[in-house]
Amino acid sequence: MSVQLMVEKALEQGKGILRLAPTWVPRFFCVPGRRIKLHPADYYALGGDRGGIDERWFSSTTPADNGPKTSKDEGLSFIVMEEGSRVEKVTLRDAVAELKGRIIGERIWNAYKAWPMYSKFFDNKGPLPHHVHHRDQHAKLVGQMGKPESYFFPVQNNNYGADFPYTFFGLRPGTTKDQLRDCLLSFTKGDNKITNLSAACRLEPGTGWDVPAGILHAPGSLCTYEPQKASDVFAMYQSLTGDAIIPEELLWKNSPKEKVGNIDYLIEVLDWEANVDPDFAAKHFMAPRPVRPRPQMEEEGFVENWITYKSPDYSAKELTVLPGRTVTIKDGGAFGMILLQGHGKMGPWEIDSPALIRFGQLTMDEFFVTEEAARAGVVISNPSRTDPMVMLKHFGPGNPDLKL
Repeated sequence: MSVQLMVEKALEQGKGILRLAPTWVPRFFCVPGRRIKLHPADYYALGGDRGGIDERWFSSTTPADNGPKTSKDEGLSFIVMEEGSRVEKVTLRDAVAELKGRIIGERIWNAYKAWPMYSKFFDNKGPLPHHVHHRDQHAKLVGQMGKPESYFFPVQNNNYGADFPYTFFGLRPGTTKDQLRDCLLSFTKGDNKITNLSAACRLEPGTGWDVPAGILHAPGSLCTYEPQKASDVFAMYQSLTGDAIIPEELLWKNSPKEKVGNIDYLIEVLDWEANVDPDFAAKHFMAPRPVRPRPQMEEEGFVENWITYKSPDYSAKELTVLPGRTVTIKDGGAFGMILLQGHGKMGPWEIDSPALIRFGQLTMDEFFVTEEAARAGVVISNPSRTDPMVMLKHFGPGNPDLKL
């Protein structure tokens, strides 16, 4: 069956809502926090040499960049189409390439010729090293796009904070480039002590942060929902985290070959003024903001909040459908979604949030809603007498509904 025919059938089956299979991604330098519902026996399903699975990617047309052992199609989301006992799958990337604006909307297709964002759960037991995601001007030197990202900490995925629920953002005001240069020159000598130049913020479930490209950060150990630009570019600037030594190759990851060994280039990669901004927290912290007055929404049977709203490259909402209610929710653009809590119906689909997922198992908790279906309105029913239905929705750039 051709890609186009299969996607046409999937669109017909879902009335414009495409079912997606779970996409699991390992990181060899991470230890899973075990809060993303993967079966305990499967966190190393790809082998110990690949590392633990501590990420689940959503609505992804972006391949994971995990070095030479990266498996085929790693990081890509697959559309699922079932006919009787037969199951067909095709990547969301191929589907968008074939049907273009029919899936992601003409506005985004015409501007990007692709779905230019994805989201993920990042679930690490400990803190990550200080690292940076390159801005466009540096990422394009290695054939990639820059990578701004945002964080939201769902309460459903954070029953415990793991080892270090604090994130370092940027550099302390007054930090000099010479001080950072000394840290980077000491990368191979053990602890380069870059944490002396930064400060950590305590992470609170139910809130989030905006992290533009070019910002040094060392994410803490809460399970994090991360809408971001469609790129997997980064470089590690910290040589020791806990008891783990960071390989020097990750310091120079995504540096052009001619720049490897050039410490001044690593400093140039940073947006220096933004990193040392004394008002960083005030500018980049994100508390949820209701899309409409809360009493009005509750009367209609739901509560919806903007949770990611400071980047032009993507946005995200948290939607709660109250027990026993049926609602019709309209959005101005295509979006991906992941169900965090509850069960019910969304369009023609029976949806539920599983308690436990085996590696390779199909689920009914992740979908992609085409722009046409989003604009027409998605009917969502929560049959439970007691349990709210909670989902996160991630949108592409220039969301026409975002007017904050």
